[in-house]
Amino acid sequence: MDNRSIPVIDEDPALSTSLQWRYKRLYYLWSRVIGSLAQRGMRGTVARIAQEFHRRPSRDDTLQLLPLDSSTDGLMFANPALPQVSIIIPVYGKLDYTVTCLRSLALHMGNITTEVIVVDDASPDGSASALSAVDGLRLLVNAQNQGFVGSCNAGAKAARGEYLVFLNNDTQVTPGWLDALLRCFADEPDCGIAGSRLIYPDGRLQEAGGWVFSDGSAWNVGRFESRHASAYRYRRRTDYLSGAAIMIRRDRFSAVGGFDERYAPAYYEDTDLAFAVRQAGLSVFYEPNSVVVHCEGISAGTDLGTGMKRYQAINHVKFAQKWRQQLQQQPAPGTPLSQLWGRHARGHILVVDVTTPDPSRDSGSLRLFAMLRILHQEGWQLSFAPDDGFASDASIAALGDLGVQVLCRPEVANLPKWLSQHGSSLHAVVLCRHTVAGQYVHAVRRHAPRARLILDTVDLHFVREQRAAELDDSLTLRRQAEASRRSELALIEQCDVSFVVSPKEQELLHRLAPQAQVELLSNIHDVHGRRQPYAGRGDLVFIGGYGHPPNADAIKWIAEALLPALLAVMPDMHVHILGDVPDVARATLQRPGLTLHGRVQDLAPWMDRCLASLAPLRFGAGVKGKINMAMSYGLPVIATSIAVEGMQLQDGEDVLIAEQPGDVVQAVRRLLSDGELWTRLSDAGLNNVEQHFSPAAARNTLRRVLG
Repeated sequence: MDNRSIPVIDEDPALSTSLQWRYKRLYYLWSRVIGSLAQRGMRGTVARIAQEFHRRPSRDDTLQLLPLDSSTDGLMFANPALPQVSIIIPVYGKLDYTVTCLRSLALHMGNITTEVIVVDDASPDGSASALSAVDGLRLLVNAQNQGFVGSCNAGAKAARGEYLVFLNNDTQVTPGWLDALLRCFADEPDCGIAGSRLIYPDGRLQEAGGWVFSDGSAWNVGRFESRHASAYRYRRRTDYLSGAAIMIRRDRFSAVGGFDERYAPAYYEDTDLAFAVRQAGLSVFYEPNSVVVHCEGISAGTDLGTGMKRYQAINHVKFAQKWRQQLQQQPAPGTPLSQLWGRHARGHILVVDVTTPDPSRDSGSLRLFAMLRILHQEGWQLSFAPDDGFASDASIAALGDLGVQVLCRPEVANLPKWLSQHGSSLHAVVLCRHTVAGQYVHAVRRHAPRARLILDTVDLHFVREQRAAELDDSLTLRRQAEASRRSELALIEQCDVSFVVSPKEQELLHRLAPQAQVELLSNIHDVHGRRQPYAGRGDLVFIGGYGHPPNADAIKWIAEALLPALLAVMPDMHVHILGDVPDVARATLQRPGLTLHGRVQDLAPWMDRCLASLAPLRFGAGVKGKINMAMSYGLPVIATSIAVEGMQLQDGEDVLIAEQPGDVVQAVRRLLSDGELWTRLSDAGLNNVEQHFSPAAARNTLRRVLG
């Protein structure tokens, strides 16, 4: 039910203008019902009609909207000579909306160097005079009314920023809106236009991008739905975006000729711009983390037969004629909405893990984030389901930046039911860890028979548990490890492909499950590089949270054995623990020379000033992200042989192996006294990450497995 989906009806001269318009309006409303039935189905159409009769407040208080205000007192902007962004606001009257929009900009500009340009289109209410008093605002005044198209083009011609943002004056922006649009361009190399998630003042979703059909009609995605729905919270390619809040590079806008003047004064110019950008080989991205509240209809009204709105039908015809050839590649009108979501994607992949990943929490999360980023870059439509059903707003936003839809409560309370509805669309399903895979493998086979079923082991749990049993000499742990071994091997044989993180685990599975296809998909790390030299470094660091049993054992060993041995020789030595440690454990671990920092968002300060990273693991399996992370910054690592297993590292060349407290003391003393050794280990570590644990290596594996 989109205002743009207007049927084109020939005029009947025998009818009065009033009757003609009533006929058009009735035909339009009926066509919307028929179109909704075709695209939403009966249940969706009935639900949509019910929304129209549901009473709701005119404003959603959670949006924290500013009250309308026409006073410009105290309003001011910076006016930099070389702004990064030029925000262009075309204005025709409605001074109170314009001033309120400007106040929201002043509140939520962030640290981005920005100029604000208001183009007054011969407003009849004295807007130009009032706005001329705003310090730092660039005000352009049209001598004659030029409409939205002419005003936007005039603003763009005067702009100095690298990026242009076209913003309606009946909008209010929210925190982080501009940063999110810029982030979309930074993350997506083919981004030609990025547009905001548009919200009505009453809190409902207005637009999450739009689809264009083969007749030139269009559909606003998500109109009147919940703005919190997961379907509208992830970045994705779309056909077009409403011009109420869009960003484009200034040189790209100029290259395509700006807004096409044939659509003056307004309507369809934004859809035309999107098609021009797509014709140039770029993409149009809906960016959900940029939220803008839009009071639709304030400027142009809502009556489709009078005023500016009448150009909607007129320009629909112009658009359809101009892009006749390209429109042949668009879906037919009435195509079910369920078939449109993946039209810009290679296929649909579902990923399931225990909980939503948090890269600051653990190595597995960091690897999964990197994997999802690669899959998004490769053009896949992605859905992620946390087995625990929970996802915080921050997690949904972070995964949304990776183009991932999060399937969580309350929308998705039962994953098998979701699979029964959407399984036929899936190209692949990735089940992370055998504890998760055991719950869903049969549901995937039943409801997604065409999907490639992939088990991501993360690490082989039974190997880790076997080593813990040996360390503790525990019969109970041995039995648990044996049960895990049987479970993991059975699942590996049932799945089409299994991922492991180390060559050693791949070799082990070739022996234990020779019929299984086992692929190496190791840790994935960007190489940050050595940012500070050897001189002036001191202290040691351990990266890892207490919730992972091998880490908990290592932290206790550091506190009880390694630190006393170090302090006996080097009284000023200090060890920093970066990772979650529960309060109960903190009480027993606290001692001089040891600082428990908890989880930190940025490891760089410690990577830049510490002498070395410790990895004194006494049991475990897989590849250790703590080692990869330190080496990605060029920080040498002192580790046990179990910690470096399967990581292609050699003692004295890439890493220093230390099995006992005395070995750790000796390794630290060597690094303190030998800058050449430190630099050699630093260089070798960086090379190891680049060669074995880079995104490029992971990309090759994913391409081979997914086709």
